[in-house]
Amino acid sequence: MHETKNMITAHGAYIGGVFTPAGNPWESSADLAAAAQWAKSADSGDFGVLVVDSATSLERSALLAAFELEPLQMEDVANLRQRAKVEIGDKHVLCLLKSVAWDKEAKEITLSQISVITGHGFAIVFLDEGSTEIASALGQLQSHPNIAAEGPGSVLYVVMDLVVDHYVVLTDVIQTAVEDVETGLFNPNKQDSTARIYSLNRQNLDFRRAVHPLVPLAHELSQRSLHAIPAGLRNQFADVGDHLLRVADAVDGFNNILLSMLMASTALQDLQQNRDVRKISAWVAIAAVPTAIAAIYGMNFDTMPELHWQFGYPAILLVMATSCTLLWRAFKKSGWL
Repeated sequence: MHETKNMITAHGAYIGGVFTPAGNPWESSADLAAAAQWAKSADSGDFGVLVVDSATSLERSALLAAFELEPLQMEDVANLRQRAKVEIGDKHVLCLLKSVAWDKEAKEITLSQISVITGHGFAIVFLDEGSTEIASALGQLQSHPNIAAEGPGSVLYVVMDLVVDHYVVLTDVIQTAVEDVETGLFNPNKQDSTARIYSLNRQNLDFRRAVHPLVPLAHELSQRSLHAIPAGLRNQFADVGDHLLRVADAVDGFNNILLSMLMASTALQDLQQNRDVRKISAWVAIAAVPTAIAAIYGMNFDTMPELHWQFGYPAILLVMATSCTLLWRAFKKSGWL
């Protein structure tokens, strides 16, 4: 596809499923009105594609006017906090997806928004930040004219397939991280895992917010019951739906495992604290015996016969040592030490 330096980073037309770089208004992004007029009169299966990167409000208004898009759908495209969804209208289909990636250095999920609006004879892909993978995904249409021949819905398919593939990759990453934390949870040589578990659970919740709004759509896709999908693409969309359902199940499983691990980690911390308290209490009890004896004989009353007995000092030391030893054995046997 052709690339430009403005907000439209790629554009082109597919006629009869074949990428046609010249001889139509889609060879240039300068005249949106001409491209929109071509789309209105396009034969079934023919369409043009625009990839729009980080469009401003004025640029979105220009696209809105040229292609007669729905204002509310454009508002959803502009709102980066909008939840993932698919809206099927009378003239246009809006698919708003949350693309995910794993930052290896920060060990966290990064989210970006990809929106696709399709109508008769056109498909517009909106990005909130540049993505070279979108260009490669759309490049699949050039090598698969049978898919491109199904019309603008083919763009929706390749974009959804790309995003869901990222979901599958992230699922494997989180699975590995969960297994690693689970292995170290009961390893006394490893540091406390609570912070890592909490961080993973937060990342998984972000992932869940990207995936779960699409679950109802995934059921319809996997059952091939969504009539807005061209008949020639229902098998492909069903495959995407199946992958999306497996990802959703995995995300729910991670959520349950991480919550259980968090409770187990907290319980282990409480148990360790109880052990520490028991050890401190046992040593305090042992130290109390010689302290009490020393305090009593430290008063130096003349009527204390042991003070003038020649064996008084060693006898008191023996009593202290014996008492402490007996207490130490008792606490050791009970598991307090």
